[in-house]
Amino acid sequence: MGCTYYDDKPHEECGVFGVYSCEDIKAAQYIYYGLTALQHRGQESAGIVVCDMRGPIGNICAHKDMGLVNEVFHKEDLERLKGNIGIGHVRYSTTGGSIKENAQPVFINYAKGTIALAHNGNIINTDEIRQELVAEGASFEGTSDSEVIAYKIAAERMHSSSIEEAVEKVVKRLKGGFAILILSPQKLICVRDPWGLKPLCLGKSGSMYVCASESSALNAIGASYVRDVLPGEMVTITGNGEVTKTILRTETRAHCIFEYIYFARLDSKIDGISVYNARINGGRSLAVRFPAEADVVTGVPDSGLTAAIGFSKESGIPFLPAFAKNSYVGRTFIKPTQEERTSAVAIKLRVIEDVVRGKRVVLIDDSIVRGTTLANIIKEMRRFGALSIHVRISSPPFMYPCFYGTDVPDNSQLIASGHTKEDIRREIGADSLEYLTIEDLAGMTGDLPVCRACFDGRYPV
Repeated sequence: MGCTYYDDKPHEECGVFGVYSCEDIKAAQYIYYGLTALQHRGQESAGIVVCDMRGPIGNICAHKDMGLVNEVFHKEDLERLKGNIGIGHVRYSTTGGSIKENAQPVFINYAKGTIALAHNGNIINTDEIRQELVAEGASFEGTSDSEVIAYKIAAERMHSSSIEEAVEKVVKRLKGGFAILILSPQKLICVRDPWGLKPLCLGKSGSMYVCASESSALNAIGASYVRDVLPGEMVTITGNGEVTKTILRTETRAHCIFEYIYFARLDSKIDGISVYNARINGGRSLAVRFPAEADVVTGVPDSGLTAAIGFSKESGIPFLPAFAKNSYVGRTFIKPTQEERTSAVAIKLRVIEDVVRGKRVVLIDDSIVRGTTLANIIKEMRRFGALSIHVRISSPPFMYPCFYGTDVPDNSQLIASGHTKEDIRREIGADSLEYLTIEDLAGMTGDLPVCRACFDGRYPV
């Protein structure tokens, strides 16, 4: 198998999770399980910041490091993080390098107290704000836009009557996609970008309020889904659990379509739409528009499996899993050499010979970025006896980069940007190749307005 099975995919930047309770709870433990449920959104670093509202002002405790959630946090770490409110973060870097200094949440002490911030997304006017802060004497530890946002809020707080007012001033300047959690010693503030590019939802368990990137993370701690944070909305939880809601900005909505195609967990609902049903419907649309003469339908784990089931349901061709996956190999993208990464991936994903030998196969995947992944998979399937392989992709061709927190590379690395569909078919070695059409995206998300700039170049911001 090729070395790029895990590299040749778009990556979400981050996941955020926060809890607020006036009662004596161990916030860090809830956040730990919430972050574990969001691990798919970022595997490079993890962090938790908590505060005990009944303790002295500014008693924020933090722990963060490089690695997966269960690598960064151990029992003694969670026991040390004492507090009844807190925020957490898992990160995949798009802005700022993969270094410990860029791990989140960001927390800073300033003249009026302490704040911590966790952020999912990408701010496209960060450099402008950073330069302003540097001119005022600010010094940064890392290179992420999240640190810039935190410092700007602290700076605005010096001239504002409340932390909410400071947040409002800063958020109105931000351009891009973002879901932001801000922790002060007495408050949890949740903000979503005015286009709805990044997901954010609210939940509740007893007297505890929860805010998370996805509803599946609420389920992980037994919290009930309440609603999505509205695009452009700031939700503040304070006092005895008092919740205030403020619409800061409104723009034309443009929800990220790739949450439904690839990023989000199957058991999540985002803006009222089931991720599972969206992917099933994408597979159904492929079967209607681009049928194939085949004996079996299968999907590339894990992202292509649900769309493959949808294709099977619509076409009547049986679905069978054609790959055995070893979940204990570890993260192949951090292997130091290409040879080591190639070996690790070959161990992690293997073709099941009995499924493909002598069969005409429909192979479903969610996207083609550079094409090397799919080429290696198809080569292996032929080696194990597949007669023909008809590739169906449950998204339109990637033509343009994303600037809002999704790690889609520039045009030079997007195979569809400089090649025809026939070129790509030959490159990956498929017998046929078809993509979901832009028109069929509506079959996945109904009338929800979505951002599809990576497919058509029409950027909402």
